[in-house]
Amino acid sequence: MHTGAADSVAELVKKGYIRGVLAGNALAVHDIEYATLGTSLGMNVHDGTLAVRGHRNHMEAINSVFRAGSIPRMVSSGALKRGIMYQCIKKKIPLVLAGSIRDDGPLPDVITDVTEAQKEYKKVLKDAQMVMMVSTMLHSIATGNMLPADVKVIVVDISQPTVTKLMDRGTWQALGIVSDVGAFLPMVAAEIKKLEG
Repeated sequence: MHTGAADSVAELVKKGYIRGVLAGNALAVHDIEYATLGTSLGMNVHDGTLAVRGHRNHMEAINSVFRAGSIPRMVSSGALKRGIMYQCIKKKIPLVLAGSIRDDGPLPDVITDVTEAQKEYKKVLKDAQMVMMVSTMLHSIATGNMLPADVKVIVVDISQPTVTKLMDRGTWQALGIVSDVGAFLPMVAAEIKKLEG
């Protein structure tokens, strides 16, 4: 979210190129903050400036989901009209949000039991042919540990140690790309658009 890749990811979900999203509470919160308030952690995503009273936006995004009752209800009520979460709900794309001890909220849609979250991850990963992991060491390593060796894996992170760590922990088939996802994902979306004609 912070680097401006949200619109590209939402577009890839909308077009059917992303068939499952496995993430944590943070992706959902930041996506909803960006989709509803135009900021991520109170910063204007497109120019990096501080939003007026932006420090409140993170909690406002969390509270807006609680007011609606869930992310799907936020979409059906019209309170959430764009973004990754919106596209996942509208397109009925499997979305699993796994919790951690440091989550803000967490959102009502987050699975806080790690064993249950792992089971849900495995359901989405069953029969996957390719998995792209972007900007989350925790969820990438966990997901990598669940995948058979014949699944193509692409890991993109701005931190070289994150890319290396995933491969060192048994996901040997991963193709590692050290890049800012804010630059990488818009390029992927643009190349796909060219291929579509």
